This record gives sequence, C-alpha cells and structure tokens, in this order.
Amino acid sequence: MLSYTIQLYKKAYSGLSRNSWYLCLVMFINRSGTMVIPFMTIYCTQKLHFTVEQAGYIMGLFGVGSLLGAFIGGKTTDKYGFYYVQIFALLVGGVLFILLGFQKTFITIGIGSFVLSVCNESFRPANYAAIVHYSTDENKTRSNSLNRLAVNLGWAFGGLLGGTLAHINYKLLFWVDGSTNIAAALLLLRLIPISKLVKPVKNAISTIRDSSPYKDGVYLIFIGLVVLFATCFFQIFTMQPLFYKTQWHFSEQFIGLLMGLNGLLIVIFEMVIIHSLEGRKHPLVFICLGALLTGAGFMLQNYLPPAYYAALIVMVFITVGEILAMPFMNSFWIVRTTNTNRGQYAALYTMAWSTAQIIAPLLGGIIIAFAGFNFLWWITAVICLCASVGFIILYRYAFKQSRIVPVEETVF
Repeated sequence: MLSYTIQLYKKAYSGLSRNSWYLCLVMFINRSGTMVIPFMTIYCTQKLHFTVEQAGYIMGLFGVGSLLGAFIGGKTTDKYGFYYVQIFALLVGGVLFILLGFQKTFITIGIGSFVLSVCNESFRPANYAAIVHYSTDENKTRSNSLNRLAVNLGWAFGGLLGGTLAHINYKLLFWVDGSTNIAAALLLLRLIPISKLVKPVKNAISTIRDSSPYKDGVYLIFIGLVVLFATCFFQIFTMQPLFYKTQWHFSEQFIGLLMGLNGLLIVIFEMVIIHSLEGRKHPLVFICLGALLTGAGFMLQNYLPPAYYAALIVMVFITVGEILAMPFMNSFWIVRTTNTNRGQYAALYTMAWSTAQIIAPLLGGIIIAFAGFNFLWWITAVICLCASVGFIILYRYAFKQSRIVPVEETVF
C-alpha cells in the first residue's frame, strides 16, 4: 500500500516547474505558522476572559475581513501583479500578527483581527495567480494540488506546534505566526527574485465572456448549499476547540494534536481516495456523502464520552467528509467554466466560504450562549443533512438525465 501510494504521488507531481515547487515551499512555511486563529476562541475566553459571544464576534470579524481581503487582493493583483501583492501581504500580515498579541480589550482585538484578516486574505488571489503563471495548461490542476498539499502539511505541523506553544504561553502563538509570515516573504524574495519574473504578454484582443455565474441558476443553488456546509465545517476551527477545552477538559496540546491529525490524514490519504473515485460518479454524489459524514462527526459528540479516542473518532469522520466534499466541490465549479469566466466562478465560490467564515462563529457563539454545546452539535448535524439532501436533489433534477462528463475529459 505504501509503495502504491508513493507511485501515485510521483505520477501526480512529476513535470511541475521549479517555481511551482518554490511556491509550495513558501506556502508550507507560511501555513506552518498558522496558530493564532485555531486557538483564538480559547485565548479570548480563557486568557482575556471574554464571553463566548464576544469570542464568536471576533471570529466573525476574521470572516468579514477575509471576504473584503479576497476582493481587494484580486483587484490589486490585476493592477500591480501577483508578486508584489504576495510580498506585501506576507510582510504586513506578519507584523500585524505580532501587534495583535499585544492587544487586551474587546474593541482593539476586534479591530486588529479585522485588519489582519483583510491583509492576510489578500494573499490568496495573488498566490493563485502566481500558481497559474508558473504552470502550463496541462498541469494547472496538479500545480494547485501541490499547493493544497503544502497547505495541509503546514497546517498539520502548525497545529501540533501551536498546541505545545499555547500550553507554554499564548503570546508565543502570535510571535511565531507573525515570524513565519515574514520568513515566507523573505524566502519568496530569495527563491524567485523580481529580476527573474517574466511578465506575461497581454493579448490585444479582449475575449467576450461566455456567461456569468450570477446568471447560472444551478450554480447559485450550489453556492447556497456550499455556504450551509461550510458554516458547519468551520466549527472545527472556532467552537469545537472551545468545546474540547471547557467541556471535555482536554489540554491545548491534545487539541493541537487533533488539528494536526486533520491535516496529516488529508496529506496521506486524499490523493489516493480522489484518484480512486474521480470520474466514477458525478461530483455532487460525493459531495452529498461528504456532507453526511461531516454532520455525523459533529453529532457523535453528543453520544460519545469525553475521551481521547472519542475525539479521534470525531475528527476522522469530519476529515473523511472534508476529503470527499471539498475536492469535488472544486471539480463541480471548474467543469462549468471556460477560460473567459473561470475567475468569476472562482470568486463567487471563494466568497461562499468567506461568508460561512462570518456566519459560523456568530451562529455558534449565539447557540452556545442560549442553549449550550449539545444543541449546537444537533443544529450542525441537521444543517449538514439539509445540505446533503440539497446536493443530491440538485444532482437528480439538474444532471441525472444528462450525460455526465468526467472531470478528466474536460478540456481547460
């Protein structure tokens, strides 16, 4: 099994450009320092003595900032180029992370979180543009897969280290997160200096857009269902760590271990699973199953005892749900696009996740304040079930009677 998996990885990632691997390394360094956001609710409630609702509002501000940051990042990337936006976002974001660690009041933490999120999220569209720039038409998808691997590997490492640092001193999280941002910027400057950046030649003839995602009724329904699913999924980064700390009395080290496990499972198994399933069923079928497993994982927290093995079972359920749902969500919207409208579709999909990032902590904080954690997990399970039913209905009524075009047959 191990040798088979290694061969799959070799085949999947051969032929990529050197700069694509450099971007992968930069992303790994950056994501290895992702420690503040996963522990933010615990930090706010346990160290700064904010209420759960206040912690939810702060996490909501992270979501609002990410929505605005993605929009600004796309605009500035088109105007100034992906290289400068990446460097600026990493450097300034690193400084803002460190400054956020010195804030004490609800207002200053809220403002700092919002500004930081705007800057931090502007990195995403610029980084995506860079990945496309350093890839060919034949390996764009694989280049993005390499980037996702770096993100999850960095997340796994950062989660493990973050739990240990939080156990020692929460201030270390802000310093390490900020320092890795700055280190990633310096590494990018060193590996891909601006002098070696080849500017693409602009086509003098503008291309007419084939269609707008805002006129695609099926896609708009899909986006609404993605918001429902993502609102539930984001609980693992917002309210679930707080649940494990205050209700099941786990240490920050073990909570970090769980988050690291999520990333490691994705790194080890996602490529194998997707390679085996891709093209066998319509993407919506796998998305439906992924939403069901995610909801089941949250629901299990109302039945299982507060034990380490129980938390591991929950994380496995949610991670398998993520592996089934998210890659095929990308497959779904990519197949509906052409070269003239892919950016519009991608932007709307990104905004769906940013919207959920705003709703998730606010909804979670309010439900916990009025009805407790158990009720939150029931609500989360019900919403996942509704999303799952919605995805399968969308498939049956919009696609089942038509010819299903496998992702690998689509020409980009």
